[in-house]
Amino acid sequence: MPERVEITGPAGDRYDEILTPQALELLVALHDALGTRRAELLAARRRRQAELSSGAMLDFLPDTAHIREDTTWRVAPPAAGLVDRRVEITGPTDKKMTINALNSGANVWLADFEDANTPLWSNMIEGQLNLKDALDRTIDFTQGGKEYALRPDGELATIVVRPRGWHLPEKHILIDGERASGSLTDFALYMVASAQKQLDKGKGPYFYLAKTESHHEAQLWNDAFTIAQDFLGIPRGTIRATVLIETIPAAFEMDEILYELRDHSAGLNAGRWDYLFSIIKKFRTRGRDFVLPERNAVTMTAPFMRAYTELLVQTCHKRGAHAMGGMAAFIPSRRDPEVNEVAMAKVRDDKTRESNDGFDGSWVAHPDLVPVCKEIFDAKLGDKPNQLDRQRPEVAVTAEDLLAVSKTPGGITEAGLRNNISVGLQYLATWLGGNGAVAIFNLMEDAATAEISRSQVWQWIHNDVILDDGPLVTKDVVERMIDEELVKIQELAGGSFDAARYGQAVALFTEVALADSFSDFLTLPAYERMP
Repeated sequence: MPERVEITGPAGDRYDEILTPQALELLVALHDALGTRRAELLAARRRRQAELSSGAMLDFLPDTAHIREDTTWRVAPPAAGLVDRRVEITGPTDKKMTINALNSGANVWLADFEDANTPLWSNMIEGQLNLKDALDRTIDFTQGGKEYALRPDGELATIVVRPRGWHLPEKHILIDGERASGSLTDFALYMVASAQKQLDKGKGPYFYLAKTESHHEAQLWNDAFTIAQDFLGIPRGTIRATVLIETIPAAFEMDEILYELRDHSAGLNAGRWDYLFSIIKKFRTRGRDFVLPERNAVTMTAPFMRAYTELLVQTCHKRGAHAMGGMAAFIPSRRDPEVNEVAMAKVRDDKTRESNDGFDGSWVAHPDLVPVCKEIFDAKLGDKPNQLDRQRPEVAVTAEDLLAVSKTPGGITEAGLRNNISVGLQYLATWLGGNGAVAIFNLMEDAATAEISRSQVWQWIHNDVILDDGPLVTKDVVERMIDEELVKIQELAGGSFDAARYGQAVALFTEVALADSFSDFLTLPAYERMP
């Protein structure tokens, strides 16, 4: 172990295969080269938030107009395993999900160390081991008498890793006594343990980049890629990354983000759930013009969401980059065919809209949705692997279009408020127990959807929202509903109700939904509550 590195997390079986001297040396090199800039960029986020809260508005950047207006530049051609991405499945890196995702028939698996994951030390290191074993085709396990293993033949989904966002630390690895960046930790450990294994299979180390807010943050990732490739003796341009456009500031810098990553770019993704959270967060104090209806009423047909997705497709395709659609979060029920019928119709409508808009593929959260998504994109693509040739020159999106939140149809009801509270409590209780992807009310909830739930409650309280069918939303009203929803959860759970865990969840939800100040990410105080 490098002298400057201290590991405070407990040792586990085979952890030394991931926490190798070479991996930690790469992490130190990345920390030394990029740590100060990372801190400066996080400070820039805080300054921008202060400006927005004081009345400033977002717009396309005048200083980078030349990048947007230059019609000649393109990103690198699609890499092996990323040419056809019509169906991508997402999920955490536990053994069961790893095997099921790779066997699912999806083209790509987003192996998630971020929103669908809880950053327990064991999750982070064992997740890396699972990816390593999957590439070696040695991963298997038995649960409840059922055996899980990779298919012995046939093509498996291409692994694309999502490291944690720039804001998250790794508290179990200290460099010179300072917490390591969670982003750089996940990236460095994967590069050393598994990059060559992917290269040996004719593909490469591929990544999804989360929570990006500016092209400067994309540039930081690009520099990390260059450092890692040089460190490992891998040709520059081998790494490819897809950036999630899941923050409202990033929507104004799509061209610039692609430009900064152009030799390493694999496109952009419409990260719809975090995008909604970002709009709430960035404009949380700006009055009713930026108050969204309850979360289940906000669809992709809302004018500001149409503007965002159409601009994403146009921007990507004019640069030769893939445009990836958003998450279908529905979890099929094997006990309620009526629920399935209604939900599947919504999934079909969603994927049909995306394929017609020009997206090259889309996300699902459950293996049962892979055939549905594939059928729709097969019908649109035919023998073509993607729609990169569809340029969408007719699209003309303005800053006002992206910010037209007030034109979103829908209301705010007591049922919507209670749903936010119940989902928030159930998710946080499970998150604190080590699981970051949770099926609640037939939807796959992750950190992004939980963020919407708690931030809407905060915004409604601080903007004097009156429910369509009820009272003014106040702290007292929400506290009463927390108690009432907790009783419902306990009755539903019966003997499996964990009072201590839900006590933690209530305290955390109260902190991030009812405090006078707004926590930028609920995962930050939540992380401090876990070992």
